[in-house]
Amino acid sequence: MPANSWKMPPLIKVYEALGALGDGRVRIVDSRRALVTSSDGTKTYEVETSEDGREISSNDNASYWRGYLGYPAIAVLLARGLYRPPANVTDALAGIPWKTLNRKFKNDYAKTLAEVDKELEQSGHDPDAVRSEAESVLSFIRKLGPIRAKRSRPPAETPLVRLRSR
Repeated sequence: MPANSWKMPPLIKVYEALGALGDGRVRIVDSRRALVTSSDGTKTYEVETSEDGREISSNDNASYWRGYLGYPAIAVLLARGLYRPPANVTDALAGIPWKTLNRKFKNDYAKTLAEVDKELEQSGHDPDAVRSEAESVLSFIRKLGPIRAKRSRPPAETPLVRLRSR
């Protein structure tokens, strides 16, 4: 693996990317640039890709601090049609408050995924089918062999506007 290759992300990052698609939080700006809004709406990540999708730059925390391809970049690859997940999977993962869950379980991704599986089942979705699709996306990323482009610091949180009562 070349030194400038992205590390493979944990499976949960694929779930988060699929959820971002389901929520409509991915906005393609032009042939190279896209924006992805965080699940709680407090951050907007910038993702740049080469035309073939192999060279990727993303300013999300995982990409910057951990060196693996974060969910915004994965979501953009999917939104650009390099891999097309079925709508029932993206719909199943829409509306999940990823940041809240990850904080609740102190970034123990196994616990977060167990909670998501429980929520999927309760809402009538098949957790095994969702996991299978997420694993297929991960396999696609492995075959793509994405290369790290420029490194950019993550954005600051945008405070939610609060109305003061008089």
